[in-house]
Amino acid sequence: MNFLKKFGRLVNGEPIQYITNSQEFMNLNFYVDKRVLIPQPDTEILVENVISLVNNMQRNCQNEIKILDLCTGSGVIGVCLKKNLQNVKVFASDISEEALEVARKNSSLNNADIIFIKSDLFNRINEKFDIIVSNPPYIETSVIDGLSQEVKNEPKLALDGGKDGLDFYKKIINEAPNFLNKIGYLAVEIGYNQKGSVENLFKTYKYKNIQIKKDLSNIDRVIIGKYEL
Repeated sequence: MNFLKKFGRLVNGEPIQYITNSQEFMNLNFYVDKRVLIPQPDTEILVENVISLVNNMQRNCQNEIKILDLCTGSGVIGVCLKKNLQNVKVFASDISEEALEVARKNSSLNNADIIFIKSDLFNRINEKFDIIVSNPPYIETSVIDGLSQEVKNEPKLALDGGKDGLDFYKKIINEAPNFLNKIGYLAVEIGYNQKGSVENLFKTYKYKNIQIKKDLSNIDRVIIGKYEL
C-alpha cells in the first residue's frame, strides 16, 4: 500500500525528490519536502563561484570571512559553503519558518555549523558580512501557471519574483550595501533571461568589478558585484 501511495503521488505530478525526501547537491545529500524548492544543479555554479571568491579573499587576508545566505530555503548554499571552506562563519536567513526547519535539518545532517535567522530579506539582519549570496525567487508571476506540474508542486513563495521577476533583486541589490563590510561582495543566481536587467541594477547601485558567470548550458546564471564604502 505504501508503494501504491507513493506511485500515486508521482502520477499526480509530485516531484520524486519530495517522495524520497532526498536530493544530491555538490556531492552531499539533503532532505527536501514540499516546504522548500528542490535544489537544482544550476545553483552549484553560484556556490562554486562563491567558494572561489572566498579562496581569493583569504590569500590576501587570514581573517574569518562572514557570509550570509539570504533566502536560504533548504539551506544547501549555506551548508555547502560551510563544508567546502575553512575559517568562515555562515549565516542563513529565510522568511519561511517551515523552510528554516528543513534548513536546520540539513545543517544537522551534514554536520555544518550555521546560524539561522528568520527574516524578511534584511528586516531582522543585524550583522555585517564580507559576502552576501542569494538565490531569490525570480520567476515572473504570469509564467508560474504555465510551468510543469512538478514545479507547480513546489512552494510558490519561493518561485514568485513578481510581475517582472525582479522584485527581490531590486530590494537585495539596493539594501545589501548596508549589510556589507567596507569591502564586500554580493553574488546572486539569475534566470536565463535576466542578465541585462540584473546587471543594470548592480550598475545603478554602484557595484564594481561586476562578473557574469555561465552555467554548463552556456546560459548566464550568476552575477557577482563588489561594493566599497
